[in-house]
This record gives sequence, structure tokens and C-alpha cells, in this order.
Amino acid sequence: MTHVVCNSGPLMALGKLNRLPLLQQLYHEVHITTEVYRETVEAGISKGFPDALVIKLFWERQDWPVITVTPEQWAVFVPNVILDPGEVETIAYALSLPSSLVLLDDEQARQEARRQGLTVHGTLGVLVEAYRREVLTYPEVERLLMEIAVRPDIWISARLCQQILSQL
Repeated sequence: MTHVVCNSGPLMALGKLNRLPLLQQLYHEVHITTEVYRETVEAGISKGFPDALVIKLFWERQDWPVITVTPEQWAVFVPNVILDPGEVETIAYALSLPSSLVLLDDEQARQEARRQGLTVHGTLGVLVEAYRREVLTYPEVERLLMEIAVRPDIWISARLCQQILSQL
């Protein structure tokens, strides 16, 4: 069984796109760490971001875990680059699992996770997987990629969105 661990980037992007249910449809259960919950939900709600409340309600409805990373799990992972605390917690926790998929959007964090031998997808990888498993149609994926490309609050380049679209 693959354990899926999600970081803030994909969580927020899917929340903004109102596509959090894709996580349940594709993976059945997803874990986030307490730091990721703080970054996305608690900090987001305090700043009035509507996607933060969407994420909170979705997580509660799914009854998915928010994981507290132990000091022993933290000690396993020492990044070669500067990452934010949520990224460090996500990778450290994923390393403690026998088989894991890590959902990260930040390129440095993705490289670091791969360096540790983890399998990595981002927001775009989730959308591609949803298309390949026929959870989303091509027009749906196309619309979502076009939306991501023009949204200033989702930090994924239009060029990358177009590249993914042309590969589908």
C-alpha cells in the first residue's frame, strides 16, 4: 500500500480549484503534518483565505489524519538546501513510511525528496493521474490547467501548464 503525504502547495492549489475530492478519488487517504495544517489551514483562516476553510472542512469530512512528526522522524532527514518547515516535516514523515508518494510543488523540495529516494508528484501530477485514471476528462484537465496558468495565487508557470497539456 502506498502512503500519500501532501504538502501545502498541492493542498492549497487543489483547494483553490475546488478539486480536493481528487485526493480521495485517487488515493483514498492522504496524510498531512501538523506544520502543513498550520501553514494551510490555521494561517490561512487567520488571513481570511477562503481556500483554508475549504481545506479544513474537507479534511474533517474525510476524517484523515494530521500527523505529528516525532523528533526521531525529524532526525532522519537533514536537507541539503533551505526548505520551509512544512516541506521538511512532509519529507521526514514520508521517509518513515515503507512506501510513500509525496505531493510537493516547490522544485527545491521536490529535488530534495527525490534525492532521498521518494516518489514525488505535484498539483499537475495529480491532475495528470486523474486524467489517466479517467477521473477527469481531457476538457476538464485542459480547463484546470488553463485556470492554473492565469491564476496569480497558484504559483505554477503557464509554460509548464502548456507543456503538460501538449503531452496529454
